[in-house]
Amino acid sequence: MEALLKQISEAYENFCTDATLQQEKNNKAAGTRARKASLELEKLMKEFRKVSLEASKA
Repeated sequence: MEALLKQISEAYENFCTDATLQQEKNNKAAGTRARKASLELEKLMKEFRKVSLEASKA
């Protein structure tokens, strides 16, 4: 679970960086990267939910 949390943290940092660049500097490539990062975050959050539920059952 620790590795998963680290992956989530890194993906969120990447998302924040690119989303900020898109908003502040109208950087279209950063917007594309931010959208891609948001999809990765969604996958990681679903995995976290699954792992968390399994851990709470044990």
